[in-house]
Formats: sequence, structure tokens, C-alpha cells
Amino acid sequence: MMTKRIIKYILIFALIPLLIVGGVIAFGNRSYTFVSMLIALLGCVPFFLTFEKSPHNTRKIVILAVMTALSVAGRFVFAPLPFFKPVTAMVIISAMYFGSEFGFMVGSLSAVISNFYFGQGPWTPFQMFCWGIIGFIAGLLSNQLLRSKIILVLYGIFSGIIYSLIMDIWTTLWADGVFNISRFTASVLSSLPIIGIYVVSNIVFLLLLVPLLSKKILRIKTKYGI
Repeated sequence: MMTKRIIKYILIFALIPLLIVGGVIAFGNRSYTFVSMLIALLGCVPFFLTFEKSPHNTRKIVILAVMTALSVAGRFVFAPLPFFKPVTAMVIISAMYFGSEFGFMVGSLSAVISNFYFGQGPWTPFQMFCWGIIGFIAGLLSNQLLRSKIILVLYGIFSGIIYSLIMDIWTTLWADGVFNISRFTASVLSSLPIIGIYVVSNIVFLLLLVPLLSKKILRIKTKYGI
């Protein structure tokens, strides 16, 4: 059990970030499709490590597909509103009720699938990691997030900030090929209004969707023994 946990943490917090940064530095814009597919495959490893010999595994995959589809559909529906999207909220909710690995998968798949409409590019691996890591951490904090609306709101704020900061790392690497602290600082300062929109949208959608979906999700978990 401990070995599986160590493997998950190494993949999520070390191997995938190194793969993303290394791909950008080594290959630039040419690497994003390859890197995106590798992230998707590596992201599956922690998810499938949670599987035991159980008839519920197929049901977990079906629910994963449904939650990802809802997240992607939400991004489509709110496409006319720049940066105001329910994706982060759906990723957090998925992780709260189904665990860290589930949250990472919903986050990373939401990014790569929805970008077939919004546009694939060298930013895609970073978006996959952003939403994935937000989901993974939400799963680790699931008990606190489920118990306290204040902590849920604070995590929505944190998620908006961390998403923007990671995407600003991509902006810096894309522009210079190396991490330039001056450019990163400038990117962060220029994106402050966007961070504000991220934060507000996360709070709004979490407060709306958690009460709306919680009973339905709990009913599904009880019905199928998940």
C-alpha cells in the first residue's frame, strides 16, 4: 500500500512536472502533442493503482467518463465568457467524492479533450497538469472540503491563483526557453485581473454545484457500492 502511494506522489509531483518542463525546453512548440499523450498515460497510473479486484472498477471508469464529460460541456457552455468556467469546480467536486487520483484524471482529461475545440498547443500539457494537480490536492483535502464551506471557498481561491501561476510559468518558458524570474513576475502582475476572474468563477461554481450535485453523487456511490 505504501509503495503504491509513493509511486503516485512521484508521478504526480515529480515525473509529470519534469516531463512538461523538459518537453518545452527541449522541443518547444513541437512537443506538446507527445507530452500531452504521455501526461494522459502517466495520469492513468495512479488511477488504476487504486483498483483492487472488484466488480466496481468498470463503474468507476463510467463515472470518470461522465464527470469529465460534464466538465468539458461546462467549458463549452461558458465559452462566450473569457476565463469564467466551471471546469475547476467540477474537478474539485470529482476529487472530493471520488478521491485524488480520480480528480487528477478528470482535470487532465478535461483539458486535453476540451482543447480539441478551444485549440491544442504547447499550453495544453500545462493546463492538464494545472487542473490535474488541483484535483489531486482536493482529494487529499476531501474531508475538510466536505465539512466546511469556508475551507471549500478558500480552496477555490487557492485553485484560481495556482492555476494562473502555473500557466505563467508556461508563458515564461515559451518566451525565453528558460525560466526568467523578471518575465515571470511581469506575467503574474499583468494577469492579476484574470486571476480575479478565476477566483470568482471558482467560488461561484463551487457554491452552486456542490449542493446541486452532492446528493446525486452520494446516491450513485451508495447504489453502486463505490
